[in-house]
Amino acid sequence: MNQKNLIEKCKINEDAIETYPWAEKGDIEHIVIRHKSNNKWFGLIFHLNNELCINLKIPPDLIPILKDQYKAVKPAWHMNKKHWCTVIVNEIQEEVLDNLIRISFDITTS
Repeated sequence: MNQKNLIEKCKINEDAIETYPWAEKGDIEHIVIRHKSNNKWFGLIFHLNNELCINLKIPPDLIPILKDQYKAVKPAWHMNKKHWCTVIVNEIQEEVLDNLIRISFDITTS
């Protein structure tokens, strides 16, 4: 999967939008996926060590289970590791990634 496909996958509905908060500083490599309605982030897309990654907000009790089950789920890069995890996109099953994106979207809705 490439970055463009991942952005589209994250656009679950019309409330999910891509933003480039650091573009004015020349950074268009870090893409924030957030809710249009409340501005809450539910994803951060970036490359780390030449791997396409996404940070997702996940319930704290689920993160250790995911890290044990999937090698592609890591402690969050540059974010609160209690509430966020990093997923190496091309090392996890697409169905699992879809579910994690949905969880992140849902828990940031309110």
